[in-house]
Amino acid sequence: MSTSQRLFKYLDHNRNQAALIAFTIPAKWKQGVGLSIVATHVDSPNLKVGQVETTRNRLEAYMPIRFAQSQNERTRGICRLESKHTVVVSGTPGSIVIFPWLGVWSSKNKEAVSSRSFFSVTLNKSVRAVDRNINDSFQFNQETEFVPILGLLESQLNAKKEDANARTSDVPPVASSIQANHHSELLSLLASELSIAAEEIHDFELSLYDVQPASLGGLNNEFIFSPRMDNLVSSFCAVEAIAETASAQEFPTLEGNVNCIALFNHEEIGSVSTSGAESSLIPSLLNRLSPTPAALAQSVSQSFLISADMGHAVHPNYTSKHEDNHKPKMNGGIVIKTNAKQRYATDAISTFVVKQLVERKGGQVQEFEVRNDMSCGSTVGPMLSKIGLRTVDVGNAMLSMHSIRETAGSHDVQNAIDLFSSFFEGFAELDKGLTVD
Repeated sequence: MSTSQRLFKYLDHNRNQAALIAFTIPAKWKQGVGLSIVATHVDSPNLKVGQVETTRNRLEAYMPIRFAQSQNERTRGICRLESKHTVVVSGTPGSIVIFPWLGVWSSKNKEAVSSRSFFSVTLNKSVRAVDRNINDSFQFNQETEFVPILGLLESQLNAKKEDANARTSDVPPVASSIQANHHSELLSLLASELSIAAEEIHDFELSLYDVQPASLGGLNNEFIFSPRMDNLVSSFCAVEAIAETASAQEFPTLEGNVNCIALFNHEEIGSVSTSGAESSLIPSLLNRLSPTPAALAQSVSQSFLISADMGHAVHPNYTSKHEDNHKPKMNGGIVIKTNAKQRYATDAISTFVVKQLVERKGGQVQEFEVRNDMSCGSTVGPMLSKIGLRTVDVGNAMLSMHSIRETAGSHDVQNAIDLFSSFFEGFAELDKGLTVD
């Protein structure tokens, strides 16, 4: 491998364009060198348009859309408790399969809309007029009472569409057509944004998300108000850190591990997918860089993984939800997460390493353990540690996790970038002096 190749920045984002692996090759690289990995996730709990969504009746002139929830039992309760009662969202297709041009099928990843809002999700608490007890325990049926609304339809428009359907009902659709599965208005909207005909769309994955931009707030702009900060904040900080390290003047002289960031998909639903943390992405990278059994074993032993995921800051209205000595605060520094049941992969050695790296940049750390009488979340850390990688779980403290509008500390962004930069710059040297008997 030439010197220019060793210093090249590699990207691997071919897993349905939903996960990203980026890494840099250090000077004097050879097989068996370890990896310094910052692992995050880029998905958030959300609603996805269903595979067949036209079976629902058009009630009271509304156009409802069939959807599926991208969340598991662990995240669903949090979303239900903290979501706003009226949510304006917009759609972006993860992938749209269109008709082949010149015999080549194409899959486009493009936002279906940029600044317009098309869907509304309303959890209607106005029904209090007929149910006086609804404020005591607000619950809703996730199949029938949590339906996105695309728009209003005039009775005349409905009649025209029904007439058109009646005229074409005797023509059986081809197997690859989805025209009968979705509202024609939705398909026309997607086609318009992609500058193609609706008939050219043969499938899509469409998610709903909040279109309101992030903003700073608080008396001194100490807060960030934004959707999906769990876990895009950690992902952003990882990208910034590896980009800054690779752009630094001393980068060509850096020795030691391969610096790597891994941005996974599907963490909120268990990480079991081709683009999730339990996929072959990290094992494949290790094998590609160290293809022999001996080199692979050496690489794993010299590797270290920082699992970065947002954590729960202490809430002033619910301080009893945190253990007395473990109450992380926003802008209070990196939170190190520990759990005796290994819901986090942190141990004493990995904690020491992180504290040393944070200290190099003059930062502070906070400790977090969940109360014994409460359940604990998890991250990509424990599942990646099964490979044999030394692992620590960290994150920035935040409020309202999984709500449509989350709150985090604005200064903690730099705290995370500093930790990851210190990790990429100095872990190899720190590891040389670390002896574990």
